[in-house]
Amino acid sequence: MTAAFSDLDDVRTLLREMPLADEDAAADARARDGQLTKPPGSLGLLEDLAVWYRGWRGGARAEITRPQIIVFAGNHGVAARGVSAFPAEVTAQMVANFQHGGAAINQLARVAGAKLDVVPLELDRPTADFTQEPAMDVADCMAALRAGWDAVDAHADVLVVGEMGIANTTAAAAIACALLGGSAEDWTGRGTGVDDAVLRIKASVVADGVARHAEAGDGLEVLRCLGGRELAAMAGAILRARHLRIPVIFDGFICSAAALCLHHAGPGALDHAVAGHLSTEGGHGRLLEAMDKAPMLSLGLRLGEASGAAVAISVLKAALACHVGMATFAEAGVSDG
Repeated sequence: MTAAFSDLDDVRTLLREMPLADEDAAADARARDGQLTKPPGSLGLLEDLAVWYRGWRGGARAEITRPQIIVFAGNHGVAARGVSAFPAEVTAQMVANFQHGGAAINQLARVAGAKLDVVPLELDRPTADFTQEPAMDVADCMAALRAGWDAVDAHADVLVVGEMGIANTTAAAAIACALLGGSAEDWTGRGTGVDDAVLRIKASVVADGVARHAEAGDGLEVLRCLGGRELAAMAGAILRARHLRIPVIFDGFICSAAALCLHHAGPGALDHAVAGHLSTEGGHGRLLEAMDKAPMLSLGLRLGEASGAAVAISVLKAALACHVGMATFAEAGVSDG
């Protein structure tokens, strides 16, 4: 199905018309969990994940057999301001690495049994410098949202989205600052490992961008003005997954900033999503708290590429394996007290 929207108002309509979780399926999952051969609550987050997943997928024997990982790549005009430790051409070079199987995400996707799709987005045409003008005009933003929407496999049973794009931690910091407040320094981290001098430049760029687009409005307009094509594509994919009732695991700081734009524009827009991990990028924890998302993992990662969320697929599989495969007290002939 090709994206059936042509402007941001159409996207807002899709945010108002999102399907809800199946409460009967979730209630059945909670009831089964209470009968399994374990003390109540002893599997912690694994129990919550199983109930959440079944609420979106239904079925008494829910399992993950067709996970999809999508890595979107885009280039940013603000890279020319010297905000990254790497030049902009690294984006295309890393895309080639993904396509040839040489990146971390390739290995993690293989371990998780996931299909990996890589979607480069006009890498030869960076977004505009958002300190001077909106990063994307409406047409560019819509094209990126549609690319994300169209990249989702309708047969997937869990979706992970991630990104590659030199300078995209700058865009993510600007989005977080614009939507959640605070100073640019509060949200600006070291990204690819910049030194103190570059960190000061980066914070200044974030502050300038947020000030220029202070009247941007809702999360979708902030995404257009301060984001990038890969961030818009991740938002489009997350929205498409909601309409297909596909649970989503989102990745680190940049992916979370894209998700924040949906959260701001449509309350409840991320009910079908969980946070895969907590990255070491300074503002990520506060960003997750603002969306009421507790990270599944904390591994000290700051790579992007959907890497942390890819690892989290195995945690979700483990949750469902216990939920489905464990015997009940009655089946096992064990006294439940």
